[in-house]
Amino acid sequence: MDSSKPSEASSSAETAQGEFVSPRRITYVKALPLRDLSDVAQIKEEVESGNILIVRIAPLAMKSVDDVKRAINELREYITSINGDIARLGEERIVLTPASIKIWKGRDKGVS
Repeated sequence: MDSSKPSEASSSAETAQGEFVSPRRITYVKALPLRDLSDVAQIKEEVESGNILIVRIAPLAMKSVDDVKRAINELREYITSINGDIARLGEERIVLTPASIKIWKGRDKGVS
C-alpha cells in the first residue's frame, strides 16, 4: 500500500431505508507547481479526482511565457468542459476546482 496517499473507504454504506450509497469522497486542496507543459495532465487528473488545486505558474513562466499561455488555455478549456471553475490568485497562482465547487469572484458592497 502506498503510504503517501491517504486511504479512502471502498465499500458502500446502507441507509436506514436499505438503500446503498457510495461513501463520501474526500476532497483535498493541493498546491502544485507548473514547471512544464507535461504537468497539465497531472493537474487535470487531480481536478478530475475531485481535488481543488492551487497551481504556481511562476516556474514555467520563467522558462516560457508562451507555454504558460498554452497551459492556461488548455486548463481553462478543460475546466469549462467539466463545469468546474478557474481563477487567478495574484500574479503567480491560479486555482482550479471541480464542478461541485465554485469560486466566488465578486466583492461585497462596502468591502475594499
